[in-house]
Amino acid sequence: MNKTEAKKEIEKLREQINYHNYQYYVENNPVISDYEYDMLLKKLEALEQEFPDLITPDSPTQRIGGEPLSGFAEVTHTVPMLSLDNAYSYDELRLFDERAKKVVDDIEYMCEPKIDGLSIALVYENGVFVRGATRGDGVKGDDVTANLKTIHSIPLKLRGTTLRNVEVRGEIYFPISVFKKFNNEQEKKEGQVFANPRNAAAGSLRQLDPRVVASRPLDSFIYYLTLAEKDCKTQEKALEVLREAGFRVNPLIKKVHSIDDAIAYCASLEKKRETLDYEIDGAVLKVNSFEQQKKLGFTIKHPRWAIAYKFTAKQATTKLNDIVIQVGRTGTLTPVAVLEPVQVGGVTVSRATLHNFDELKRKDIRVGDMVLIERSGDVIPQVVKSIAEKRSGQEKVKSIPRKCPVCGTEVVRTIDEVAVRCPNKRCPARLKWRIEYFASRDAMEIDHLGGSTIDKLIDKGLIKDIADIYSLTKEDLLELEGFKDKSAQNLLEAIEKSKQQRLARVIYGLGIRHVGKSASQLLAAHFGSIDELGKASIDELLQIKGLGEKTVEAIETFFATEENIALIQKLKTIGIRTKEEKRGGELQGKKFVFTGGLTTLSRPDASDLVVKKGGMVTSAVGKDVDYVVVGAEPGSKYEKAKKLGIRIIDEDEFKKVVGAK
Repeated sequence: MNKTEAKKEIEKLREQINYHNYQYYVENNPVISDYEYDMLLKKLEALEQEFPDLITPDSPTQRIGGEPLSGFAEVTHTVPMLSLDNAYSYDELRLFDERAKKVVDDIEYMCEPKIDGLSIALVYENGVFVRGATRGDGVKGDDVTANLKTIHSIPLKLRGTTLRNVEVRGEIYFPISVFKKFNNEQEKKEGQVFANPRNAAAGSLRQLDPRVVASRPLDSFIYYLTLAEKDCKTQEKALEVLREAGFRVNPLIKKVHSIDDAIAYCASLEKKRETLDYEIDGAVLKVNSFEQQKKLGFTIKHPRWAIAYKFTAKQATTKLNDIVIQVGRTGTLTPVAVLEPVQVGGVTVSRATLHNFDELKRKDIRVGDMVLIERSGDVIPQVVKSIAEKRSGQEKVKSIPRKCPVCGTEVVRTIDEVAVRCPNKRCPARLKWRIEYFASRDAMEIDHLGGSTIDKLIDKGLIKDIADIYSLTKEDLLELEGFKDKSAQNLLEAIEKSKQQRLARVIYGLGIRHVGKSASQLLAAHFGSIDELGKASIDELLQIKGLGEKTVEAIETFFATEENIALIQKLKTIGIRTKEEKRGGELQGKKFVFTGGLTTLSRPDASDLVVKKGGMVTSAVGKDVDYVVVGAEPGSKYEKAKKLGIRIIDEDEFKKVVGAK
């Protein structure tokens, strides 16, 4: 590339970056992922390094961030809030370590999660909080003191006497556990819906009315002491002092003694990412010694003693090529986006859920749109928003189909629901999902009966309802592509074994709307048999604590349907366990929650041990929970249990409680 071409490319990149800076920092409405933005900036930096005489003072590479918002007083930071340089591979981390070791020896690193929130600076005078500001452009930020005072984890007065006149730095974030609920409430009252927790935090803290901020569950982590006291010679000591002063310091911060240990920390943290109740987009490595930090110094934009290792992006932009309709277990028609394949969170994504047709209309997502997609853990990728600015005019709106795309039956929609349904109970798509649900791990646990096998069985006409599973023969299975004698025998043995599953699993496997695992356990404990449950009145069902009106109505509807009554009779004839003694035992009324991976028990087997002793297993941590069983790499439920003072036990203790060997 010659100089003339480079100049054109540089101008184009600057224009793009300035636009995205405005969308991100001012409008709180990003239209590309953080990773894509970083790649644009890196490309510009590389070109300017190659052609240094083309660098101008107004280039995005010569400043740190966006302009402060209007509506707040400007604050000049006592020490500039510089951004961190980014690394996207372990090799880049090793290069950072090599550069640092050219200046200092025997480096220890403090490693910490990189919180994906909003950076803030807090000033204390004589131990009292007097001012808080956003990062802004790194030199000046917005004075959001009144808003920060609404966040309970930020102390208004410091504890102890170690810190008096200081400035600290940290991150404000929006907990994941309440993010979806908050967005749903916003949608109901036609308020602003946020694309992700980071934007929710930024949008909340920039509210001009502190009462609005107080109504939102913002939280904080503090990670840096700008004006360190004389006895703070290391970052490790500074964090200890911050904790003692009453600040919230992330418990996952760890000191390591080599870059190899730091890389191992990054790998471990990335695995934990989906279990945390806050968004992180990477890990930060800081040289522990303040004396070494001083020797390493700063560039014009970054400290030379710290670097951010960025995890694989969880968001990306791509083209939505089509919207297809998927028919689920209860007949619900769900629009699904067919995407131009793109890497998100280390996985190639080509399909993403659009939830329902109301959501499709609200987000104004059209076939042909460029869209922002997001993937969190094992959750199905979803389309966050369309990018209307990139439309050509050729995009097409997807309307609600009048007929089921699988069986051609006229669809129905009730006034009080967003769901559009196929009412045909014999619809092949509904049948597939019902059988897959019945055979699932938390229901009858029929190994080797997956989606592709079910498709083949339906296509061959071998199963027309759930009960037909138990009539399959080895000859039937050997006719299917991919089945041999051993695989056919394995499936038949798994089917036979499932007949002895507990009543709660059978109820759950029937797929009654609104009846999940907890409700199934309640019903099994209260009635003791399918027959007694089927005869129960609405009044009797409503007396059971833990069942809501919608659940009760769904149960009544299910057992008032002749087809379902006939199915249950067939299951009883086959020998399915539809009756058991009303449970009692030493765990009667006790509630258990599991979090993290168990090593000697599967989650369903552990749940069965609880139910057998009269207890219940639930998925949500609340004040009514008696035990939280913690396995490997526990999630946010563990932290919530600690806050609520719930008894926390490990797998060995759990076995003692339930009397298992």
